[in-house]
Amino acid sequence: MKRGGLILFLALLAYILGDFLVFNGPLRQAVSGNDTAVARVSGYPISRSQLERAILETLALQGKSQADLSPSELIITRRAALDELIDHAILRLQVQAQEPAIPVSDAEIDSRLHRFSSRFESQVAIESALKSQGVPQLRDRLRAQIQQEKFIDLRIAPTTQVSHDEALKWFNEHQAALAQPERVEARHIFLPTLDHPPEEAKQTLEAALLALNERKKDFATLAKELSEDPATKDQGGALGWMSRTRLPADFAAPLFDLELHQPKLIRTKLGWHLVEVTGRKPSEPRLFEQAKPEIIAALTTIKRRDATQKLRKELRDAAAATIQIF
Repeated sequence: MKRGGLILFLALLAYILGDFLVFNGPLRQAVSGNDTAVARVSGYPISRSQLERAILETLALQGKSQADLSPSELIITRRAALDELIDHAILRLQVQAQEPAIPVSDAEIDSRLHRFSSRFESQVAIESALKSQGVPQLRDRLRAQIQQEKFIDLRIAPTTQVSHDEALKWFNEHQAALAQPERVEARHIFLPTLDHPPEEAKQTLEAALLALNERKKDFATLAKELSEDPATKDQGGALGWMSRTRLPADFAAPLFDLELHQPKLIRTKLGWHLVEVTGRKPSEPRLFEQAKPEIIAALTTIKRRDATQKLRKELRDAAAATIQIF
């Protein structure tokens, strides 16, 4: 064996021995059948199963699965999920180093557990999820999550305050966007064409319109008898006050052209509507005091997002020497 090859062989042998006998590295974990670490932060491992779970949770929130992604999209998603886990690990270590410890009450955990449970459609699904995670383990995870959120709040709070002058400046620069748009108040009787032949639905509502015009029945009675919109049929078909932007274009355009108290049939992609406009308000400017709470909430959200991203980057940079990605 040539000298260069011997040196390379010895170096490889030293790495393997170190991985197995000293560091409990990825090779040893793979051979021993353990849940392989994909990264470490200050010696604490992030396992492959943690990464896979994080990917599944991220995609589930988007209504997707891994099968929906191209190979390049999957790589990007995996890296983003791993970065998120690394950032959480850094945060967890920062929180654990706090003296005194950041307090979290049982009531706060119970509230967060209630929010967790509300994501499921049935009690059976909730019990299955709790069983898979373990209630004590889940409470510990929620406690850690709340502590991390409080830690972030403590660090960024001074930079997220929105002053009166900032809100007023934003208002003056965006008055047109803040103006109250034109609105109409309306009610409808709806028959979907997915469940009815279009002509049959149209004829049913034409007969209802005739009954209205001849004052044989009132709108509320017809809505209760005929409408298949469960959200409005028992409220007289009332849709409330609406702006154009709240509605599909094929419904908004003919609706805003209607005259007051002149019921008419409208066809949309979803079906046939018998619609009556019962009120109309023109576009009007908003006063600063009316918009101020909304402006402060929006600017606070933006500042929190930017400050959180900055803090996480600072913590990541400070911990760079302790991060290993395999």
